[in-house]
Amino acid sequence: MLRTLLAMLVVLFMSAFPAAHAQTDQSANQQQEKLMLGGPEFWTEVRDGDLGFTVASGNEAGQLINVNGQRWREVRNQWVSPLGLAFLGVSAASLLLFYLWAGRIELVNKRTGKKVKRWTPFERAMHWFTAITFLILGFTGIVLLYGRHFIKPVAPDALWGSIIYASKVSHNYLGPLFVLGLLCMLVKWMKNNFINKVDIEWFKQGGGILPNGKHPDAGFCNGGEKIWFWLLATVGVVVCITGLVMDFPIFDQTRQDMQIANVIHGIASLGLLAAAFGHIYIGTAGTEGAFEGMATGYVDEAWAKQHHKLWLDEVQNGQQDATEATKKQQHI
Repeated sequence: MLRTLLAMLVVLFMSAFPAAHAQTDQSANQQQEKLMLGGPEFWTEVRDGDLGFTVASGNEAGQLINVNGQRWREVRNQWVSPLGLAFLGVSAASLLLFYLWAGRIELVNKRTGKKVKRWTPFERAMHWFTAITFLILGFTGIVLLYGRHFIKPVAPDALWGSIIYASKVSHNYLGPLFVLGLLCMLVKWMKNNFINKVDIEWFKQGGGILPNGKHPDAGFCNGGEKIWFWLLATVGVVVCITGLVMDFPIFDQTRQDMQIANVIHGIASLGLLAAAFGHIYIGTAGTEGAFEGMATGYVDEAWAKQHHKLWLDEVQNGQQDATEATKKQQHI
């Protein structure tokens, strides 16, 4: 009887051991599969952007999905892009309507033929260097932001690829050069651009741009030029800082930092470009004789008297003082 009972126990034990062993193997395989393929909980954490463990170094190395990326894409494509295009369109249309209504600001008096030096060669070179880089950056930025809507549908794939690649490379490499040019301009002309009582009166009289309007007195820079200067000193500096953040991603910027910089850069750049349309218009087709100053460095005395009378008075008084001093030295 005892032997029979022991035999039955041995049989039961031997039959149960493979099942337990198989169950252990099955649990191990399930755990390994969960680790390798990921279960529902694993992918929920990934979609939520939770940080996990990784041996890789660097910011956000343990985060597989940046959940803020979709939010950035929506803000950029649904707000910044369409509103920026509206700003540019309204600015260009306003200038065209103003030109059709008011026409070009002509000189009231005939040219005297006497030239007054307004810009030095260094100042003109600095201005044109910064202006040309600004225009290239503006154009390439427009291509990067809107090219897929207007160029890609009509251009062959190879051509579109070349255009977008050239725009990206030139935008990235010319950006730091624009920063240097802008800083030089701000330092050089800061002393000429502080708002004073003369500028307040200039604004009250509409800056002399209205038809048959009075041309208010102004110093070396009038109120409109000063407003443009301070736009460059504020909005322009924001454009430069955010551009450098994206251009040099080697200072531990996170992806969210880059996204925020991209949105701010887009808003500031589009706003500055829309304002630049006015500056370009006034300095070229909108005002007779304005372009000559930055092209040659000299302006006609009639133009200077009409648009910058106080500055012309200072120049003429300085010339007279210098002439009188020379005569006195010769007399002695």
